[in-house]
Parts: sequence; structure tokens; C-alpha cells
Amino acid sequence: MEQASLYNLLKNHVPQNAVHYCVDLWQKYPFRFRLAGNRRTKFGDYRFERATGIHIITVNSSLNPYAFLITFVHEVAHLVAFDTHGHHIKPHGKEWKITFRRLFQPLLSDLIFPGDVLVALKHYFINPKASSYSDPKLALALQAHDRMPEGKDSLAGLPRGTRFKLNGRVFEKGLKRRTRVMCIEVKTGRNYLVSLSALVERCA
Repeated sequence: MEQASLYNLLKNHVPQNAVHYCVDLWQKYPFRFRLAGNRRTKFGDYRFERATGIHIITVNSSLNPYAFLITFVHEVAHLVAFDTHGHHIKPHGKEWKITFRRLFQPLLSDLIFPGDVLVALKHYFINPKASSYSDPKLALALQAHDRMPEGKDSLAGLPRGTRFKLNGRVFEKGLKRRTRVMCIEVKTGRNYLVSLSALVERCA
């Protein structure tokens, strides 16, 4: 992929003020970049083809610009950490955390991220997790900028006592417990902790 082609691709997926930085990362740490579909189990992926010596990074095209940018740099950090320290290190160990913080530092600006996401990011980078969506505060901040699927609501936005469907079962929203909500399954009366960022279908 040529520089101009990557630029034109990224400008449709990351905040405008971050495009040049992403291209600079690609130039400094060359890799083959691909867009992927809406994968449920992961937002991005990095792998190294030993036979060809090519680094390959994919990012889900369905992510909003802020989540896409975080995922893009997350995967580049894997490349840099493995290239620097060898493939014996843990994928999300201390080497990756240090590398991810370093690569992302120039992007922590209100010229790139809205205030709610920027605050959550600064907290997240104290100890970055394997997935940005594993951090409840960051997950909620990013989700607020998603295009909500038709017929879906974020559990965080529903009033207490609201009934909703999740995975084909009906629940009633209860009390908030830090990053999750105690919900009662209507059919069985059992209590379940559900993530605040869960996408649910409100019952009529």
C-alpha cells in the first residue's frame, strides 16, 4: 500500500488531526494494513508472518473514529513491542503497556478526542488493559459516540426499573454496582450483574 492510499483510507476512519500521525507510524514501522468486518470477538489484530517477514494489522471498519484510532495504535504497539523485545514477551505485558503509552502520548489532546473520551483515556493509560472496552469508563465514553443500532439502548441510559431484553431473556434494571448493574431476570427471579455498557432492547 502506498502512503497516499493509506492516508485516503485512514481519513475516513480516524479523527482528521490524527491521520498524519498514523501514517507516520506506518512509515516508521512498516506493516500491511487491512480493514476487517464487524468482528464480535475482537476489534483489531496483529500477526507476524515468519515465512515472509511481513507484519499484518487489521482493524474493524465499523468502529467509530475514536475507537478505531485507539485500536490502530494498540495493534502497532504489539508490532513495536514484539520487534523490540522478541516474541517471547506476553502480548499485553509490561513491554506492550509501556510501548502503547509512548506511542499514544502525542494523541492525548482535545484537538483529537472529545472531553469525555479524553478524560477516560487518561485514566485508562494508568494501566492499559488488553481491550479498551475492558475499561468500563472508557467503554461508556466511546459507546456514546457510536451510532446506536436500531432498536438498541445502552443499559447505562435506562432508568432503574426498566425491563429489557438481553440474549433473548427479559431483565429488570436494578441498582448500580460500580461498573455493572444488578438486574433481575423476570422469568426466574435470579439476580445478574450486567455491564453498564451492554447494548439491550427495551421492552415495550
